[in-house]
Order: sequence, then C-alpha cells, then structure tokens
Amino acid sequence: MTAPHKPELPLNVSFNPIIRTYLLLYVAFIMLVTVVGIVLLPFWLLGVGQWWSKHYFQKLQCELTERSLHFRKGILVEVEKTIPLENIQDVTFVAGPVLRYFDLCILKFETAGQNSKQANDMELIGIIDAQTFRTQILEQRQKLIDARTNQQPVSTDQELLTEIRDTLRDIRQLLEQKSNTNIT
Repeated sequence: MTAPHKPELPLNVSFNPIIRTYLLLYVAFIMLVTVVGIVLLPFWLLGVGQWWSKHYFQKLQCELTERSLHFRKGILVEVEKTIPLENIQDVTFVAGPVLRYFDLCILKFETAGQNSKQANDMELIGIIDAQTFRTQILEQRQKLIDARTNQQPVSTDQELLTEIRDTLRDIRQLLEQKSNTNIT
C-alpha cells in the first residue's frame, strides 16, 4: 500500500465549467424577482449572460502556495486577493440543494481580523474536488504554525542590550587590569 500523493506547491486548482450555467441561471432568477430585471431578462438569457458567465469563468484563478492563498475573480470589478495561510481561521464548505444539483460548492474563508464587508470577497464557487482542496489549505496552514512554534525564540532587544552592556563591562575590566599592570 502506498502513501497518498501530496501535491507539489504551488498548487493551481481547476473550476467546474458548469459554473457558467449556474451563474447564468442565478442572475436570471434575481432578475425574475425584480420588476426592472424582468424587462432585461431576455437580453440576459439570449446573449449578455452567456458572454458574462463565459468570461467570468475564464478569469477564475486560485493558487495555494507554501505561505498563502491567491485568488482572482470578476470581470468589470476584478477581485484579486492574497490571504496569508496563518490568518485563515477556517475554510467553510457550503453545498445547498441547488449547488448540489449543479455539482458545485462554495468555499468561504474566515480570516483573522476580517469584517463583515470583506467576508463576501473571500469565497470561491465551483472548485473541482473542493473538500480535498479545503483539507490541503488547512494542512498547509498547520505546517506553518508548527514550523513557527518549533523555532528558537529570537532575542529581544532587552536581552541584546544586556549582553552588550555585559561585554562592555568585561572590556572595561580588562582595560583597567592592563592599565594597572602597566603602572606597576
């Protein structure tokens, strides 16, 4: 029995192409429930939506490196984000009935110091094998934390100043001893 293969970092993930259809229908549903959107719905379904979902899909990128997670999404408003792995508190896996029908899920990233406005920018939809990718992110984050706790503590400024003071005191004593031997 062989050990499971650990992917090399950086790791670029792939997105499920069905996300194009999901996004097209998701926006169409929002248009359907709004008065203004009903007028625009035929234009969305017959061309604009197909163009938008195709280009949105082409712009999706996500890469896991040793120290961070980089992702990019959007067409008119592009979001490009780098999240240090040590700041990630949790990666939530969301798959409701509609998402499961399309064989999709959403990964939401909870980070240290995040506010509610940023929370919407830190989610990705349609990553192929998202559960495995979630596990890889959390494992790499744990490796970083373990490596940091195993390092020798760095001298503080106070310790360094104390060491310099003691060294100067020793030099002064040696100079005084040499000066006293030269006088006698």
